[in-house]
Amino acid sequence: MPQDTANTADPAGRGARRPAARALGVLGVLVLTLAAGAAQAAYKVEVEAPKPIREMLEEHLDLARYKDRTDLSQDQFDYMVETVGEQVRAFTSTEGYFDPTTTTRVEGEGDQRVVHVMVDPGARTLIRNVDLQVTGPASTQSPEQVAEMKAKWGLPAGEPFRQDDWDKAKEDALVTLQSHTYYGARLAASQARVEPDELRADLSAHYVSGPAYRLGPLKVTGTRRYPEQIIVNVNPLNEGEPYRVERLLELQRAIQNQPYFSNVQVDLEPPPDAEQAPDGVVTAPVSVRVREYPVHRLNSGVGFTTDTGAQVEGRYSYYNLFNRAWTFDSQARIEQKRSYLFAEAAMPPSRGAYRNSVYSSYERTIDIENTDTTSLRAGLKRARSREKYDVAMSLDFYYDKLLPIGQASQISKALVPAFAWTRRDVDNPVFPRRGNVINTQIGVAAKNLLSDATFLRLYGRIRQYVPVGKRDLVVARLELGADLSGDSASQIPATLRFRAGGTDSIRGYSYQSIGTPSGASVLPAKYLATGSLEYQYWFKPDWGMAVFWDAGTAANDLRGVTIYNGVGVGVRWRTPVGPLQLDVGYGIQERQFRPHISLGVAF
Repeated sequence: MPQDTANTADPAGRGARRPAARALGVLGVLVLTLAAGAAQAAYKVEVEAPKPIREMLEEHLDLARYKDRTDLSQDQFDYMVETVGEQVRAFTSTEGYFDPTTTTRVEGEGDQRVVHVMVDPGARTLIRNVDLQVTGPASTQSPEQVAEMKAKWGLPAGEPFRQDDWDKAKEDALVTLQSHTYYGARLAASQARVEPDELRADLSAHYVSGPAYRLGPLKVTGTRRYPEQIIVNVNPLNEGEPYRVERLLELQRAIQNQPYFSNVQVDLEPPPDAEQAPDGVVTAPVSVRVREYPVHRLNSGVGFTTDTGAQVEGRYSYYNLFNRAWTFDSQARIEQKRSYLFAEAAMPPSRGAYRNSVYSSYERTIDIENTDTTSLRAGLKRARSREKYDVAMSLDFYYDKLLPIGQASQISKALVPAFAWTRRDVDNPVFPRRGNVINTQIGVAAKNLLSDATFLRLYGRIRQYVPVGKRDLVVARLELGADLSGDSASQIPATLRFRAGGTDSIRGYSYQSIGTPSGASVLPAKYLATGSLEYQYWFKPDWGMAVFWDAGTAANDLRGVTIYNGVGVGVRWRTPVGPLQLDVGYGIQERQFRPHISLGVAF
């Protein structure tokens, strides 16, 4: 006779087998606890079966679960031995084995008893037919979406029947409908009809799409001290566009990227009469529920890099300056070779998600290739950060003092209007395996307009991720920079010039050790070019090894330039806070080994 593992009264189709086995076990334990008898010692259980079946039975069989109990009576023990075949059948059926043969043998006495459970699961039941039906507006208005759902069905004909795969296939198909346009789609009925004699299973699932949903106006709750207009200004959605879950997540991320809200929930609010929509289309408000951060926030941390040594950092932020949701952000970082201070006041985002800010910074580096650098910077900026793109327009004033050891100091200044553009097109922002990140910058300065030199500054960087197989990865990087000027390099602020070498540049060389030699010092140069090619072999999901080749240079004159090469190996670890890289690089021109440590994705 055919058997139903899920019937139409259970639309979710979940737990048709394994919960039944557990219910049998619970019932057995309840009966056993009523049985009288003297307590016996513990026993051992040995299961002989194919590995997946064995592991499942060793975890779930009552005999295995209670093998360490010393208060079981003989009657209780005998009952579990007698009923083990029923439990085996219930468990193996969830993996598609509906006719197993179970043999049980008990050896020894008292605490020396060993229960041998030998299971031959028999032949596995395979999927014979799959019948998927979608009724409602989707069947006529979105045939491509229905076809996509059927094409992605996770348990096709010819595959072994597994209860977990059956449950997941139904859930994934429902998500395909619900994630685009048909927010109210539901699974109306499902059935897995098993023919044990023929070792075949016929699957059917019926979905009701419900009406097509369009996005309505925002409905914001939870704001107290910060204006609701902040959320309206960063909203990327358009009223009337078709519902897509990705778009709601985009809105959620846009709000979370603002410094005001600690928690954001975005969803639709379907009207009560949505199912009765006469034209099969419903416009639903977008519900945004937020929880605000306190106005004060204080952070601190410690760290270490091979480039600038140990560091300690503190940051204080205030998020309601002038009681108008302006933000004040200050940061101090002290490293062995670098000190950095920063302060910024920013307005809340305007329409189009642009933020206007004013800022200043102080930075000093000590003994970087026998040079000390002091840099003061102040500026104005208008910036916008979107899902994949960042743009920024700025006006910065630089005042730098470069002191090569044993030489006269070089003081230079520049007023630089600049534009920066960044694109992040990766599959995962923390652990990317596919895509690229591109950053470009352009700035200009004019002599005698608060500047010591006329120059055009260009900078570009791309990092490309190419997956290899299921885990491995190729990472390629290219970085180019130039200060185009007829004036001397010393008249351009040092922090606007370039040096190479170090963890995220050319490994195998000291931090910023490649530039323009001047006595015992290495000075920043007008031109920069670096590249890298790295292969990562991941032998575990979170652990990998890498081999790499880096090359590049920094110089004031491109004629006769020396290209520096570095090769090496490393370890990769995907930590909860980001990727950790431990590398040992060999600088071919310098004939030296150097360690390099990096935590996080450097964009």
